[in-house]
Amino acid sequence: MQNSTYRQEGSVLYLVSIVLVAVIGGLLFGYDTAVISGAERGLQAFFQSAEDFTYTDGWHGFTTSSALIGCVIGALISGRLAMYLGRKKTLFAAGVLFLLSALGSYYPEFLFFDYGEASEELLVAFNGYRVLGGIGVGLASAICPMYIAEIAPARKRGRLVSWNQFAIIFGQLVVYFVNFLIIRSHASDPNVVEWTNAVGWRMMFVSEAVPAGLFALLILLVPETPRYLAIHGHEEKALRVLSNINGEAQARQILENIKATVNRESKKKHEKLFAYGFMVVFIGCMLSVFQQIIGINAVLYFAPRIFESMGVSNNMLFTVIMGVINISFTLVAVFTVEKLGRKPLLITGSLGMALGALGVALSNVVTLPAIVPVISIMLYSACFMFSWGPICWVYISEIFPNTIRSQATAIAVAFQWIFNFIVSSTFVPMYNMTLGDMGDSFGHFFAYALYGIICIIAAIFVWKLVPETKGKTLEEMTAFWRGKSAK
Repeated sequence: MQNSTYRQEGSVLYLVSIVLVAVIGGLLFGYDTAVISGAERGLQAFFQSAEDFTYTDGWHGFTTSSALIGCVIGALISGRLAMYLGRKKTLFAAGVLFLLSALGSYYPEFLFFDYGEASEELLVAFNGYRVLGGIGVGLASAICPMYIAEIAPARKRGRLVSWNQFAIIFGQLVVYFVNFLIIRSHASDPNVVEWTNAVGWRMMFVSEAVPAGLFALLILLVPETPRYLAIHGHEEKALRVLSNINGEAQARQILENIKATVNRESKKKHEKLFAYGFMVVFIGCMLSVFQQIIGINAVLYFAPRIFESMGVSNNMLFTVIMGVINISFTLVAVFTVEKLGRKPLLITGSLGMALGALGVALSNVVTLPAIVPVISIMLYSACFMFSWGPICWVYISEIFPNTIRSQATAIAVAFQWIFNFIVSSTFVPMYNMTLGDMGDSFGHFFAYALYGIICIIAAIFVWKLVPETKGKTLEEMTAFWRGKSAK
């Protein structure tokens, strides 16, 4: 007999409200990684005023990218935290780290230094706060998609996880707009440059405290995921959450499936990363690697520089246009991933990116109208936004079996951040390479030809090795990989 204390019909509003809270973590991911773009010039001028050391370009390069160190750390520890603290508590920890980073980056002098006096020790403290924020990004990038995937019904999972990627891109656009408003607020001040160097960059960093604080508070109101609760023996709590989302009858069936996948494994095997064979971990990690080595971050981070090299006069305008296109094509994935499937979107996107990248490469060795490389680079970016951008996160959140999901996701996301750093740090030297009469056109050609070829390899990889997960429950994916490892 069914217990009347459980909801008989699932609530869409309940599910949507939970997901909306979770995707704030994605928004903070985008916000934290992009806030430095507006603050870095004022930050550079501030630390160049230090008298006890010389703030070189090398120091500035490290300072602008120091958060990536935290991203790798956060991703690596996310699996352990998600398994032992739970998904919800780990996301709360990420929110607290975002908040501490925002406040500390705004006021790195706190307790130990005199306000406004740049020094080498203060630079160390500032970078420490940025690393804290990076750890928050690493945690959020791994756990937000995992949390949504473990909450969502199978038929809606791809769409709901895709909203996390939308939130990341939206967070980047929000912080660009916030940075613009902060500078604009003092545009009429004749000392606006001095204000920016002294205060403006601080305001940009502290602006993140608002969404960070909101996220940390709201995450306390959402439930733990039913998969985590079931794995740790809290079956009644798991059933209640599942009932609120799916209705009691379906919830009981889902819970039985979850318990079957958990009970089938011994504790020892439960903790073993390769319990389901090597291929599932390899495929998940390679999805992360391909998401980065197809070169998208080289375009997103250096878009103004790229448009300038193409002869575009108003490069910032075209950068904004590309940002709007990115948002629009991310929505394409959100509304088609459950209809078309994951693999078709990844393969189509890879081939479209290859076409765009090779179009840019060709324009550097053949005289073509300037509009051709501009359209090509926008095609490249747009195709990423409906494929590798959101769909990689969907796959990472659902491809791994229940009992190794937190560990495997942590490793896969760590690979993302490591290769993000590799691609970002190698793009400018590669882009500026010269060769004989071609000059720097060779570097422009080589960079995009390389990315185009990698995009084709990525399409082949997905076609040959990656299974379709559309419509499958997380427990069905567990059974799929168990069958593969038994052969």
